[in-house]
Amino acid sequence: MTGSTGLRQNFREVNLYPVTHISRHIHINGIVQGVGFRPFIYNLAIQSNLSGWVQNSASGVDIEVTGAEENFKSFLNAITHNAPPLAQIDSIETRTIEDNNYKGFKITTSKNSETDFMPVSPDMAVCGHCMIELFNPQDHRFRYPFINCTNCGPRFTIIKDIPYDRPNTTMAHFSMCPICQEEYDDPMNRRFHAQPIACPDCGPHVWIESVSSETYATHDAAIKAARELLANGKILAIKGLGGFHLACDASNTEAVSKLRERKNRPHKPFALMAPSIDVIKNFVHVTPMAESLLSSPQAPIVLLPKMAGSKITDAAAPGQNRLGFMLPYTPLHLLLLEQADGFPQVLVMTSGNLSEEPIISENKVAREKLAQIADSFLMHNRPIYKRIDDSVYAIIGDKPYPIRRARGYAPNPIRLPESLPQILATGPQMKNTFCLTREKYAFLSHYIGELENWETFRDYKDTISHFETLFRIQPEAISYDLHPDYLSTTYARGEINQKRLNPYPVQHHHAHLAACMVENHIPNDQKVAGLIFDGTGFGEDGTIWGGEVLIGNCVDFLRPYYLKPVPLPGGEAAIRKPARMALSTLWVYGLPWDENLEPVQSLSRLERSALMVQLEKSINTPLTSSMGRLFDAVSALIGVRQTITYEAQAAIELEAIAEPAEIGYYSWRMSDNLIDIRPTLIAILMDLSKNVPQRIISARFHNTIAHLSLDIAKMVRQVYNIHQMVLSGGVWQNTFLLEKTMALLKNDGIHPLIHSQTPANDGCVAFGQVLISAYRYFRHKE
Repeated sequence: MTGSTGLRQNFREVNLYPVTHISRHIHINGIVQGVGFRPFIYNLAIQSNLSGWVQNSASGVDIEVTGAEENFKSFLNAITHNAPPLAQIDSIETRTIEDNNYKGFKITTSKNSETDFMPVSPDMAVCGHCMIELFNPQDHRFRYPFINCTNCGPRFTIIKDIPYDRPNTTMAHFSMCPICQEEYDDPMNRRFHAQPIACPDCGPHVWIESVSSETYATHDAAIKAARELLANGKILAIKGLGGFHLACDASNTEAVSKLRERKNRPHKPFALMAPSIDVIKNFVHVTPMAESLLSSPQAPIVLLPKMAGSKITDAAAPGQNRLGFMLPYTPLHLLLLEQADGFPQVLVMTSGNLSEEPIISENKVAREKLAQIADSFLMHNRPIYKRIDDSVYAIIGDKPYPIRRARGYAPNPIRLPESLPQILATGPQMKNTFCLTREKYAFLSHYIGELENWETFRDYKDTISHFETLFRIQPEAISYDLHPDYLSTTYARGEINQKRLNPYPVQHHHAHLAACMVENHIPNDQKVAGLIFDGTGFGEDGTIWGGEVLIGNCVDFLRPYYLKPVPLPGGEAAIRKPARMALSTLWVYGLPWDENLEPVQSLSRLERSALMVQLEKSINTPLTSSMGRLFDAVSALIGVRQTITYEAQAAIELEAIAEPAEIGYYSWRMSDNLIDIRPTLIAILMDLSKNVPQRIISARFHNTIAHLSLDIAKMVRQVYNIHQMVLSGGVWQNTFLLEKTMALLKNDGIHPLIHSQTPANDGCVAFGQVLISAYRYFRHKE
C-alpha cells in the first residue's frame, strides 16, 4: 500500500495529466448593465478559480479570464444558464488572447466609445428582497420609498446616456452616504453598482403639498397624509416612476365622478391598482397566466373579466365588462396601498395629464396643469429624464397579448433574424411609436400617443433624438406612412430634406402584416395572408382602408378582397358620431333611414338633411373600407352608442354587451372582390323590429365577422394555397371576436398568427414600416 501511495504521489509530481491553461476575451451583448451582471461575473469567476477582469463598455460587457480550460468551459456555461433575472444575453463572443499573468479577479472602470451601443434595461417593479427590507423595522431603508437594487427599480426613465453609470443618470447629483457607497463598491452585495442606490440619509425624498404649492408634510409623514386624503375621497396627483398618476378611491363614486369631470374624461376606463393578487381576485377573474403577468417584473396593467357584484364603482370603467388592474410596482405604491381599516382596497391610478396630452413628468408642469384636477400633490425630487406610461396587456389563449407597450418592456429591443441597416420608421399618427434599427435589433419606442397634440409631437421628436443618442444610431434611410397629413409623415419629410435620407413610404396595413408575420418568425419573403381589420389607414388608391384581406410579405402585397367602401361623411365628424356612420352605411347599401332607428332619432332633422345632401353630392365624404367603422355603425344602429368621447368607444361597448352563449350569426356575401354586408344589415334591422335584445344582436354580429373571417381564409387557402392567416389591426383588440375567430380557423386547419411583442393596434406600425423599408433598401443597393 505504501508503494502504491508513493507511486500516485510520483504521478502527481511529474504531472502525467497536465492542466491546460488558457486566456480568453469575452464580449457579451444584450441587457447586461444595471442588472447585477458584473458582480455575477465576479463571483462566478472566483468560484471557477479564474483570474482576470470584467468591465462595462458602451456596447455591453467585456471580460478577460485566465485559468484551466475545464474551469473556463463551466464558467461560460454558467453565464448562459444562470445569469441574473433581469439580464438578457443576446450574444457571447470569445477569442483567444495572449496569456496574462492576472492575480485574482476584479471589476474595472467602464470604457466608452462614441460608436458602441447596447440595449438598455426597462424600468422594473420592486423585487421581493427590497419589499422585505421596505417593511423591516430593523432595516436601514425601512419605509424608504426609493429602495432599489440591481434586480429592480428605475432604469430607462433615469438614463441620459450610455454606459449606464451613475453620472449618466438623474441620480448623479445625489452623493452617496458611507453606507450606500460601501454597498455600491462591494461586489458581493446585490446593490453593487446599482446606479439608483439611495437611502433616507442621502437619496430622494417625498413631500406633500397643496395646490397652492404649500408643503405640509415630508418623508413618511407625507405618505400618511396622502393616505388620509385618499381615504377621505380626495384626488391626489402622485409622482411615480415614469410620470404622474391621478389617484382616488375606486369604490367612491363621488370621487371618481369628480376626477372624470375635472379631467374632462367622461367615459374612458381608468386603470386600477390593488395591493395584492388576493384583493384583485375580489373584483375580476384571474387565471394563473394573468396572475403570473400581474406579478412579473414588468407589472403591466392587465385587462380581466369583471366579476358580478364588484364593489368597484361603475364610474371607474363605464360600459365595460373588463377592468384593468395592476399591482404596486414601486416602493412608494406599496407604502400608499398598505392595507388598514378604513383605507380603500383599490385605487384609481390613471395617467396624470390633461386629456390626450402626454403624461406629465416634471413637478413644475404638474403644478401648472394638474392644480385644477388634484386636491393635493405627492411629490418627490428624483428627476424623470424620459416619461413613460404603464403598459397594458390582455390574455389570449392563455398567453400575454399586448395592447400598449411601454413601462417594463420599452426600450427592450425586438431581436431580428438578420442584421438591418440603420433606419428610422416614424410610425403612425395615433397610438404612435417609432422604431430604429441597428444590426439585429429593432428599438421600438414606448407608446408616445396621439401626435395631433402639440406637446405629444414635441415629446415624439425629443424621444427620437434620445434613442438615436442612446443606441448610437444615425439613420441612413427613413420609413413613413402614406397618409400625407400625418405629423409623423411631415416629420419624415423634414428629415429627408435636412439629412438626405433614403425615403421609403409604406402602406399602413402592409406594415401591420409585416410586423405580425415577423413576430411569428415567418421568413421575410414568405407569403402569408392577413385579415387586417383596423380603423384608419391611407390606401394606395387614395381611399381609407381598414377592412382588408392582404396577401404578402415584407417586400410587397396584394389586396384581393376588402369591405365594400362606405362614405365617411365629414371625415373625423363621422368617427366622433357613429350615428352618422350608421346612416351612411345604410345609404350606401340602399336601406331606408327608418324614423324608429336610434341613429335617426339622435340627429336633428336639419342634420339628417345636410347628411343626405353630403352623401348624394359626395361633399367631404372620403370612402372607407374600415372594419372599425362598420363596428361603429352597428353599435349606433342597435342603440349602444351614437357619439363617442374616446377612440373606439362604440365598438368597445358593443363588445362588452355581447352574449357569450352561441346564438348564431348573420349572412353576408361576396360581390367580385368586395365583402358585401347588406344581408347582415337587413338581418340586424329585422332583429331590431322584433325587439331582439342588444346583447343577442351584438353576439350575432361578432359571430358573423368571425365566420366571415373563416370563409375568407378558406377562399385564400383554395386560391393562393396559403394556410397561415395574420390577424392584425385595432379591431383584433376585441377579445370576444379574436378568440372566436382563432378557434374557427384552427378547427379548419388554418394557423392564425397574432401579435405577441407589439400591439395589434397602430402600436405595431413602426415595426412593420422598418421591416418593409429594410428589404426595399437591400434591393435598392443590389
